[in-house]
Amino acid sequence: MTPSNKKQVVILLGQPGSGKGTQGQLLSEKLNLYYFDTSKVLEESFKKAKKGEQVLVDGKKYSLEKEKELFLTGKLCSPPLVTYLVSEKIKTLFDEDKSVILAGSPRTLYEGERVVPLLKRLYGLKNIKVIMLEISAKETIWRNSHRKLCELMRHTIMYSKETEKLTKCPLDGSKLQARKGLDNIETIKVRLKEYQERTFPLLKFYQDSGLKVVKINGSPAPSVIFENILKVLK
Repeated sequence: MTPSNKKQVVILLGQPGSGKGTQGQLLSEKLNLYYFDTSKVLEESFKKAKKGEQVLVDGKKYSLEKEKELFLTGKLCSPPLVTYLVSEKIKTLFDEDKSVILAGSPRTLYEGERVVPLLKRLYGLKNIKVIMLEISAKETIWRNSHRKLCELMRHTIMYSKETEKLTKCPLDGSKLQARKGLDNIETIKVRLKEYQERTFPLLKFYQDSGLKVVKINGSPAPSVIFENILKVLK
């Protein structure tokens, strides 16, 4: 298969709360990219799953109930299952002639070693860009424990004086809610540890794979970060 020269892939890397979701949504609207949210893919799979349902991947069965338990305690789901779900979705999006922005995926070396070659084959190396949003561990904990997501489109609403009393999403009007379990402080610490041990090593993998990784400070206002990312992509 000849890689597409028109379509592109943007990969956002960064620890929990670094702004991947917010920037992913903004870039999606600005550049007409499909916003690929791995958490949403997993949550939809868990929601649709029947009691006791299992998914067969490479000869091994994965219980969606057990995977949901991992997800809700801040641990990463089994890489083979996530890789399978992500890869199938990417193939579908490519066939639909869509460019893609991946926010928080790949999440493990296992996934990266299988998904990145697929992206290269479909889209071509020169059409894949990696942006790493950098924030401190302290900021990760504060941001995640204060943020809310809307029910309809999962827009992330970060805490501020302006958003403190909001109960409805300003973008689509749906109810705002905290993610039960996922965004309490102890679970966030688990997620942060998982990121450092299992996701951060992807940085070297991307570089070794010939992908250019551009690091951007994730602490300023979202509008500032957005403009900095656009400069890199242009």
